[in-house]
Amino acid sequence: MEETDEEATIDEIKYRGIRAMPFVIGNETFEKLGTIGSSSNLLVYLTSIFHLKTITATNIVNIFNGTCNFGTLLGGFLSDTYFGRYKMLGFASVTSFLGMLVLTLTAAVSKLHPPECGGNQEATPCVGPTTGQMTFLLGGFCLLVIGASGIRPCNLAFGADQFDPNTESGRRGISSFFNWYYFTYTFAMMVSLTVIVYVQSSISWSLGLAIPTIMMFLSCALFFVGTKIYVRLVPKGSPLTSVAQVLVAAFKKRHLQLPQQPCFSLFNYVASNSLNSMLPYTDQFRFLSKAAIKTPEDHLNSSDGSAVNPWRLCSIQQVEELKCLLRIIPIWVAGTIYYVSVVQSQNYAIFQALQSDNQLGHFHIPPASFIVISMLSITIWLPIYDRVLLPWLRKFRRKEGGITLLPKMGIGIFLSIITMIISGIVENKRRTLAMTQGKGAISSMSGLWLIPQMALSGLSEAFTLISENEFFYKQCPENMRSIAASFFFVGLAGSSYLSSFFSSVVHKTSNWLAEDLNKGRLDCFYYLIAALETLNLGYFLLCAKWYKYKGVSK
Repeated sequence: MEETDEEATIDEIKYRGIRAMPFVIGNETFEKLGTIGSSSNLLVYLTSIFHLKTITATNIVNIFNGTCNFGTLLGGFLSDTYFGRYKMLGFASVTSFLGMLVLTLTAAVSKLHPPECGGNQEATPCVGPTTGQMTFLLGGFCLLVIGASGIRPCNLAFGADQFDPNTESGRRGISSFFNWYYFTYTFAMMVSLTVIVYVQSSISWSLGLAIPTIMMFLSCALFFVGTKIYVRLVPKGSPLTSVAQVLVAAFKKRHLQLPQQPCFSLFNYVASNSLNSMLPYTDQFRFLSKAAIKTPEDHLNSSDGSAVNPWRLCSIQQVEELKCLLRIIPIWVAGTIYYVSVVQSQNYAIFQALQSDNQLGHFHIPPASFIVISMLSITIWLPIYDRVLLPWLRKFRRKEGGITLLPKMGIGIFLSIITMIISGIVENKRRTLAMTQGKGAISSMSGLWLIPQMALSGLSEAFTLISENEFFYKQCPENMRSIAASFFFVGLAGSSYLSSFFSSVVHKTSNWLAEDLNKGRLDCFYYLIAALETLNLGYFLLCAKWYKYKGVSK
């Protein structure tokens, strides 16, 4: 009987590559338009339509965003262990659509949200939501959390799965896919923060939430239409069980000495149905290699040569898979610290814009619109890099990727330092003009001077974020790629908390972050972040020098 893609081993799979991209990219574009369009203006929706207090609405949005990011760990684990990325994406996409539908209904149906303030009588006070209305709203948020927890760790890895990693064209396709994925992501962000937010705030919340819901429906439709084309890898058991077995076995054999030539003497076994590529022995984390020392007490199954007790004897392959994970963690830490500069530069750029001259002729530029500049720089840069610069780098350096992943991340971190320095210089100029030539709290400096720092911030993200996601995908064992993708979102959540903590400490110990920027010293704060990122770059360079790419021995 002919095997289907779902039943086939990894060697028998027919990779469709570019043929699957219209469905994958289309699905992800509409999904991003839907999810970002629904969530980007939630704070305003909760305060203006549900009449929640600012602190209550802020807490709900923070909890929602944090849970979505941390939930990716569970979603990635379930995908890699039980369901596979295709089934997880299908379930999560439908769940997200239902969550958006619930959110739309809270705006469209009058009984599902509080009455408008005032009504026919000006003295009528604002009425908060009833228990039923709040329960229905939070139910929609729960559906969105479940959907995000499944989509975020799987969609990028699922798209990359469509290319054959064993061919040159397949490896190039994977690299290009990561670039185009973020192109669609930033495009969706720009549309959501401009068109959809405008519709929600100025025309109708019902229509403004219905548009993302329709986009999510189209995303689901496109995803399922391409079902017969997709490569669908099926999990082969819990990857975390293998990790635990190595740790337990290494602890039990901690007093044993490694042989002189571990790569030839240690137990080596690879299951015939394994999804993971063969990994050579490496000398890093040598204490873990003791898990593969075969003693007289260790016995093998006569049928396939596997260990009778895998909690006492593990293979070199299992040990090296765990080492891959451990080597990734220091790089992940550097990425998390890097995100602090991204968060701070975007947040405080809005405050800078609020106290700058934003008139462009007869048109007033909304302060929040300056964030779009960083996204615009990404959308302009990525096609140029992918279609012009990358082919030249491949030819010049004679490497498939043009620039390897860790140097690309290093370039991004370096650009973040330059971004912070420029931000400090511009802020110093803005504050000086506000104190000497400004009109009240507003500086006479044009807000257009914020464009360089925002454009550089976007360029920095294009190097670092894309490279980090591709790094996680390629360097993690194949059976843990969904879990690896969740590292990125957990890092985002951690950087948000770290940014809040950092800002709070600076605010309590200095006057740099005053409510009125003219009375504070935001420029000094920017220089402080530049110093932090300089230390982070030094740490990253040490980690990059120490790091061994997957498949490289010794």
